[in-house]
Amino acid sequence: MGIRGKDRQIDNVEFNVSDIARSKAFYGSVFGWSFVDYGPTYTEFSDGRLTGGFTTGEPVRPGGPLIILYADDLEATQLRLKAAEATISREVFAFPGGRRFHFIDPDGYELAVWSAS
Repeated sequence: MGIRGKDRQIDNVEFNVSDIARSKAFYGSVFGWSFVDYGPTYTEFSDGRLTGGFTTGEPVRPGGPLIILYADDLEATQLRLKAAEATISREVFAFPGGRRFHFIDPDGYELAVWSAS
């Protein structure tokens, strides 16, 4: 079962970075963000209201961070996106803590949707 109250809301912002330590130092010193490390390729940040992550698991994306939405029912959300003619750019995959997929919106922006189940 997913997390109540977050269905169809922005849940996470993920930055692909080349150096996690440098990003932590930058955002920590400038904005006061706090961090929790989840291995050598991922750290979670919190600004006190929103959480996100820095990862070296994929190349740096020109154009900004990956916006990640939460869905209680990942498959139903994917079906709604396909019905709206979105392009699925990365099929459902598992990661520690859940599963997610990526899609391209009508203007070419890539977003992701994840679920804890």
